[in-house]
Amino acid sequence: MQIATLEELFTNELKDLYDAERQILKELPKMVDAASSPKLQKGFQQHLEQTKKHVERLDQIFENRHVSAGRKKCKGIEGILEEGGELLKQDVDPEVLDAALIAAAQKVEHYEIASYGSVQTYAELLGDDRTAALLEQTLQEEKATDAKLSELARNEVNVEAADAEGGKVQTSATRRSAKTAKK
Repeated sequence: MQIATLEELFTNELKDLYDAERQILKELPKMVDAASSPKLQKGFQQHLEQTKKHVERLDQIFENRHVSAGRKKCKGIEGILEEGGELLKQDVDPEVLDAALIAAAQKVEHYEIASYGSVQTYAELLGDDRTAALLEQTLQEEKATDAKLSELARNEVNVEAADAEGGKVQTSATRRSAKTAKK
């Protein structure tokens, strides 16, 4: 397929995102089941519900634009999900697996953030404000999910993974306390 216009690129990228979201829908339940942290399980479950809404928004965009979602394979997300799936096949300590699941999920989020940011800009440039607004809503949700994953990793999951190894963990709070105690 030759892509000669921004409109064609936009449609192509929307189809790529549509397939990405559908692939993610299939993998998120596995991540919910694999996570040992109740907060992480809850976060993955919430994102599963949010991803269903992302697919609905994309369906709405295709309908509004009178374009078929078609069948385009998102090879980028396929590779990221395949890499993450390899973790589930290995014998990994549950706390360490949670840390790895967050890293895998953030790779997915970053792919989506880049993709939604691009198509949202294309929609604006093409004068499709209604589509741009829907894409912006999804983009902000993806960014919020990434921030929540970072927070959970930094303050809980990664610390527990390090503790599981019997290592001495130094969070930013413990480093500040140690500096204050030295003074």
